Amino acid sequence: MMQVKKIEKQERQVHWPTLNTVMMVEDTLKKMNESIISIAELKRKLPRQVNHITLMVILEYLERSNKIAVTLKGITWIEN
Repeated sequence: MMQVKKIEKQERQVHWPTLNTVMMVEDTLKKMNESIISIAELKRKLPRQVNHITLMVILEYLERSNKIAVTLKGITWIEN
């Protein structure tokens, strides 16, 4: 019973990003000088603070749309 409550609570905590937030993350990744950037570095370089879960949703979207590659070393912009 407790597991179900925990899962329901986690599902409610997902923050869906706005288009402006997605574009802000995308622009920051495009303009970075480093070839690979960690999530912590990306958070520091963003002009506005973004919720961690929201950032993970954005990164998953960008990876699925083949704009970034996410590896153990970090994130790389791959779209031209």
